[in-house]
Amino acid sequence: MKIHKLKLNLKFCDEVFYGEKSFEIRQNDRGFQTGDKIIFIPVDENGMEHTHLPLSKKIYKITYILSGWGLKNGYVALAIKECE
Repeated sequence: MKIHKLKLNLKFCDEVFYGEKSFEIRQNDRGFQTGDKIIFIPVDENGMEHTHLPLSKKIYKITYILSGWGLKNGYVALAIKECE
């Protein structure tokens, strides 16, 4: 199991925090695996980190990984769930 620190644009942070967006589409350049954990780092359009936001204090678990099925080659859809 790995812990991935991933930047997330501010416009998606509330949806992930409140559980409305339970997936991430990412290039699979990290070898994501089911069971891996994700810590999101909220960033604005200029790449400035906003670690004071509540999302950056949460840990998410990858529960399912989808590849192919209309996704660009090398990309995956990660189903995520907040860790208790």
